[in-house]
Amino acid sequence: MTGAFIPYGGYWSTPFVKWQGTLAHLHSLRLAAHVGKAALAARGIDGRAIDHAILGTTNPQKSSFFGLPWVTAMMGLETVAGPTVQQACATGTRAMQMAAQELAGGTASCSLLVCADRMSNGAVVYYPDHTAPGGDGVTERWTLDNFAHDPHAKIAMLDTAENVARRFNVSMAEQHDLVLMRDAQYRKALADDRAFQRRYMVDAPVFDAGFRKQTGTVAADEGIFATTAEGLAKLKPVKPDGTVTFAAQTHPADGNAGMIVTGRERAREMSSNKGIEIELLGFGMARTEKGHMPMAVAPACQNALKAAGLDLAKVDAVKSHNPFAVNDLAFTRETGYPLDKMNNYGCSLIWGHPQAPTALRSVIELIEDLALRGGGVGMFGGCAAGDVGMAVVLRVGGK
Repeated sequence: MTGAFIPYGGYWSTPFVKWQGTLAHLHSLRLAAHVGKAALAARGIDGRAIDHAILGTTNPQKSSFFGLPWVTAMMGLETVAGPTVQQACATGTRAMQMAAQELAGGTASCSLLVCADRMSNGAVVYYPDHTAPGGDGVTERWTLDNFAHDPHAKIAMLDTAENVARRFNVSMAEQHDLVLMRDAQYRKALADDRAFQRRYMVDAPVFDAGFRKQTGTVAADEGIFATTAEGLAKLKPVKPDGTVTFAAQTHPADGNAGMIVTGRERAREMSSNKGIEIELLGFGMARTEKGHMPMAVAPACQNALKAAGLDLAKVDAVKSHNPFAVNDLAFTRETGYPLDKMNNYGCSLIWGHPQAPTALRSVIELIEDLALRGGGVGMFGGCAAGDVGMAVVLRVGGK
């Protein structure tokens, strides 16, 4: 047990928008500050109660050097300080763990998490090199070059999925069957005019690039296409000797999410339903063998369960960050957990991957899924660059 709690309703996520879409021109930290300030006000959360914050972001943008203090200042929380954290796809989970640790250590009593990224128009970074001929430096396309090459494993992220597919003998047909299942689960979140998503999702205001004038609103995920067995049957693997198609992997996206992590009493005070309590039970991380990133999820989850003092049989619902369909298939092969009990109402395989906010939105959906069931134990696990994984176990229930 961590002693850390999330107020029911004390969280939010914007829709996720496929890269180079409606949010492609907006600075993700400025947008997240606009969204977060409005979300706190709409939930009646008094900013004076917040004494600590964590910013999760992975893609540098102009002035992001100033990180968290700049974001909280834009939100009107000028006395609130805290760190900026980057751990690729595990950023949201890491931010939750750091907030719980601050509470346990007595250095914070109420922590605000803001996770934001824009995969669109990724930074192009120039690294000077005074030893090169003429002092010529090195240019790196922050997003595309790092997707294409892990400097340790010497392969692209796609290759890690193919390595795991070979390890577990996962076929293209199995991956496509899972894609159809995950797409159907996501469609349930769109039923009744997106009733499930409306439990937590907030609009993303669209401004001109200078944030001077609002020009529109994004109210629902953008860039998601209907998936059919007929359409999948027409696809070929991305690599000539591979099994992973474009449909069996996620797409980069833009968006942000936020959450409050605090103690039990304050969580109850801030909750929109005081009969629902959300307790963080434990966290876990792992690093798997080089070049096998999707395999990191299962050991991270096992470590989180150990920290929570539980076993997998006690878990009622699982969410995963699955940049590849292979992720979930490997997890099931390693743990025996049923595929159809994972990722109810959607997952990043379908709604996309802005990196830092991905895990936070997943955990939010996990909470809402459990709340609809009347409570239970949930677990989220995901992989991240460098063949690592992070996981969290939580309980949703009444007092």
